[in-house]
Amino acid sequence: MQDKLPDFLQNVIEEYPDVWKAYQALGEACGTAGPLEQKTVRFVKLALAIGAKSEGAVHSHTRRALREGIAPEALQQVALLAVTSIGWSSSMAALSWIQDVVDKQS
Repeated sequence: MQDKLPDFLQNVIEEYPDVWKAYQALGEACGTAGPLEQKTVRFVKLALAIGAKSEGAVHSHTRRALREGIAPEALQQVALLAVTSIGWSSSMAALSWIQDVVDKQS
């Protein structure tokens, strides 16, 4: 199952399929460019999304992580680890975004 993309993004993909394919290929190349295991890559991407305060990306990486068999508690810990880096409020927002997805899947 693939994430449902927002209508606007779906329209951009249909209008510029080569750009989307290149973007997807870049993501895959970056994900395999080094020695990190897939689970670690997912944690890093979730952490980056949290740091960027991107609700959509946090939701997306949470859904992907759950599909990959990563426990909700591990994802919640990523948000808690952010407390000392990005602050309580931002970390709690990220924790709530993770919980949004976990609740929908349970």
